[in-house]
Amino acid sequence: MGLRRKNKGPAVLSHEFVIQNHADTASCLVMGLLLGLIFEVPAKYAIIFIAVQYNVTYTTDDNSEQFHFYDYGPKDIATIFFYMLVAINLHAVIQEYILDKINRRLHLSKTKHSKFNESGQLAFFYLFSFIWGASILNAEEFMMNPTSLWKDYPHSRMLFQVKFFYICQIAYWLHALPELYFQKIRKEDIPRQLYYICLYIAHISGAYLLNLQQLGLILMVPHYLVELIFHASRLFYFSDENKQKGERREQPAEKDYLEGRSGIVKQQTSHFQKMQQDLIPLKMASELLLRVSLKTIFDMYLK
Repeated sequence: MGLRRKNKGPAVLSHEFVIQNHADTASCLVMGLLLGLIFEVPAKYAIIFIAVQYNVTYTTDDNSEQFHFYDYGPKDIATIFFYMLVAINLHAVIQEYILDKINRRLHLSKTKHSKFNESGQLAFFYLFSFIWGASILNAEEFMMNPTSLWKDYPHSRMLFQVKFFYICQIAYWLHALPELYFQKIRKEDIPRQLYYICLYIAHISGAYLLNLQQLGLILMVPHYLVELIFHASRLFYFSDENKQKGERREQPAEKDYLEGRSGIVKQQTSHFQKMQQDLIPLKMASELLLRVSLKTIFDMYLK
């Protein structure tokens, strides 16, 4: 009777060990920070990571009503780091309990498997972000009064849900950078994904830091809807056994994708033109932002 060989796990701190256990490591860090709230001494440090910082309270002249707004500052880096860990955990849950189970049934090739995972993750994110962003626009009525986007600029104060939305957006796209390593993305796909991830980080962070949060939110919501349609179309394409049907599905989605992009750029152009008419010194910034946005119409996903 031969001896049975035990399956040895990867060496500690090896590449394979880090990849297999990155979600568990992130979960431990999140739990550690949450447990820090229980004790008095570490609570004042843990709260910086978990709660939104820089609260500014205004009161009316008769002190009968208070208004809570938020600013941005260096402590936001800690908050973004915490929610980046949360995003890593959510990414792993969606991958393991939803996408991997579907992949086992579809028996996709390696190339389609990688694209299916990418579109699956992004479709969940775009759906959640679109619903959340649309609810903020509806609650705060930003669309009902478009002149508020450029009047009384800069808008240096944010509502809680607007700031928290931006914190989560930046955290998600930052978490996508290490996920390129954790998910073993194919080398030929890394430049394309790295390109649009960096564009998202630059644009969303720019809107956050340049006090263009309202404009950024109005642009992100329709953009995420177009992206959701695009990636949902790819998911149907990969899951459809009849390739010809899938190809016919993708054509209208690509048309909607280009039309949505064009509408976003037109809205952005109109906004900055009105800002310049009001003598706001952002001409160079607006021109740069417009050039990058126009370029992304033809570059992102359409290579």
